[in-house]
Order: sequence, then structure tokens, then C-alpha cells
Amino acid sequence: MSATGADGDATGLGVSDGAVGGHSGASGALMEVEHLRVLFPIKSGLVVDRTIGHVHAVDDVSFTLREGETLGIVGESGCGKTTLIRTLVRLLDPTAGVIRFRGEEITGRSRRQLQPVRRQMQMVFQDPQASLNPRKRVGQILATPLKLRGLAGDRIEAESRALLERVGLHAEHLGRFPHEFSGGQRQRIGVARALAVEPRLILLDEPVSALDVSIQAQVINLLEDLQEELHLSYVFVAHDLSVVRHESDRIAVMYLGKLMEVSPSEELYDKPIHPYTSFLLMAIPIPDPAENRARTRQVVTGEVPSPIDPPAGCRFHTRCPRASDLCREVEPQLTEYARGHLAACHHPQNVSPAEIAAARRSEATPLSAGAETPRLPVSSA
Repeated sequence: MSATGADGDATGLGVSDGAVGGHSGASGALMEVEHLRVLFPIKSGLVVDRTIGHVHAVDDVSFTLREGETLGIVGESGCGKTTLIRTLVRLLDPTAGVIRFRGEEITGRSRRQLQPVRRQMQMVFQDPQASLNPRKRVGQILATPLKLRGLAGDRIEAESRALLERVGLHAEHLGRFPHEFSGGQRQRIGVARALAVEPRLILLDEPVSALDVSIQAQVINLLEDLQEELHLSYVFVAHDLSVVRHESDRIAVMYLGKLMEVSPSEELYDKPIHPYTSFLLMAIPIPDPAENRARTRQVVTGEVPSPIDPPAGCRFHTRCPRASDLCREVEPQLTEYARGHLAACHHPQNVSPAEIAAARRSEATPLSAGAETPRLPVSSA
């Protein structure tokens, strides 16, 4: 795995032959995240740097990823999706919270201590052109993680050929530079590099957003085939809900650093509980032009608040048509409805009074949330 930028190889995030523990956590989860926060300080001053504020990039996020599962993370640009997954793989240091991988805490580990983890956690970056070293041939890009995996020199070329064939490229491509490939082919090289160290988890940062629609489908199909063949787990980041619909088992919706909703994939589309999720779904175009023109589409109004000074209460209340005084004053708890469907909303939609009565406070609720239970708006009761 490599950090983004011109390096484009695995040198910056080395791995070793050791494995992280031989056991999963008590819950059988692959990864557990508890109350994760990532704040970026804002400095001021010419002589003495003073911290005058913080950017709340990720603000008290909790979730669990199971073995073999794909978790999709969606939301508008700037909601904290990329910061979240970069923190999970420890490219960024968390401000607070706990990250466990296969039952072992990795939150405060040093670079050397993280080496065995990084063999099992790899990342595919959004821009394949920026994440591949333009001065190295494909064979060299793949050779670095293979060496770190401990392969002997005489096996590296054969393994590199096998990796390229696995992602739909040819052995003849080993001698080419990244600029000689299309965007889709470069992304396949990025996937091959991630697979080189035989990971259990791959974090995908909008891996198809820079590609044409037809190429997007090819890359998504490739990822599905690899998951089935190699029993991988994915965290798949996207800003477009239509991209993650068929790829994900569960989908988490983020807004301004917070989780708004977490749901099984198909249920999120059929029964969105949080108003923000509904607005994201309405932004998905329908392939039939006549049907697309005929549908009534609600458009979310207003600007996204500054992450430097996020609003009190529910962070979406400044743009939500269902907002009440309660939403403006008290942060909603993350409520668990039937079938593990979570939503952080004081006035949920598409749920009945009986469903609200049966719901309970989720353990993933932010520490800053209030104790108020959800209720229907007066006009909907």
C-alpha cells in the first residue's frame, strides 16, 4: 500500500510477514471503530503559532465491519468520508476514539508497530494517476509490495504477471509507465498493488468517480469478483448512492463529520429514515428520461455549515424542512430500528409510531447526543 502522491509505491507504509493476531474480536468483527474523532487544528500567528480553532472532519463516529462485508460510506463532498478511511488505515492520526482490527487495538501504534497491520489493510485511492509513481514502470510498482511480503527475486516477476492477469490486464503491461494507460487501466493497477500483500480488508476511496460510466461498471464488477474469490472485506467510499447500491451490504450516510444513517443496502433505498438520505436519493438520475422528468424532486436548500463551527443540535437542521426547536438545540441519538437500521433524527420519516416505540438507543450513539427519543412531527402524528 502506498500513500497518495508521486511516491506511488509501498515504501511509505511498509509491511512485514507477521500477522495481526490470529483471532477476531469477541464479536467476530474484522474492524471495530468507537467514537472516532479527527480534528485538524487551525493555526494563527507569525512568531508563535496559536491554535484558534479546529476543523471537525470526523466527529464521534462508531461502527463495526464484519468479515467478508462491504460497507459503503456516502455523503456530500467535505462530509469526512475520505478523512475517515485514511484514519482507519492510520495514514492520519485520530484525535480521540478507538480502532480495533481483528480484536487488537491499533489506535496508538507507532509506524513500526503498524507494519503487520498494513499487510492486512490496503487502500485504493481516488485518483489512479496521482497515486502511481510516473517514473516507475508497472513491474517496479508491483515489485515493491511483493518484496515487502518477503518474496524472493525470482518469484516477483511471475507473481506480478499473475496479479495483472487477476485484474484483467496482460503481462506485457509490466514494462509500461502509468501514463500509457487509460484511467480504468490505471485503477486496475492500483487494485493489483493493493492485492500484492494478500490483505483481508481494502479501503476504496471513490475508486470509480474519475472514470467513465462504462468503465465504472467494469471496475465495480472486478471488485465484486475479487471479493468472492479472495474473501475480502471492503469499505467503499462514494458521493453517489447509485454507485454503492449493488456493491454494499450496508451503507453509512455521513454529513459534516457525523453518521446520519446506517442501513442494509436495499432497505436504505426503499425506506430512508433520515431526511438527508432522501435528498441524496432524489439526486440519483433515473435512466428513463420521461420518468426522470415526471417525478417530483425535492431539492435541499442552503449551504453546508462550516466544519470549523458546526451548528448545535442536529447538524442538518439548518437545511432540513422537518427541523424543530428540539433539532436546533439537542443532538439526536443514533436510534436502532428493526433489522439494524440506524438513524440520527428527532423526527424520522417512513416509520410508524409503533416502530418508534420499539426502537432503542444504539451503542454507536455519539457521546454528545441527548437522551430524547425520536418523535414524529406534530403534522405527521
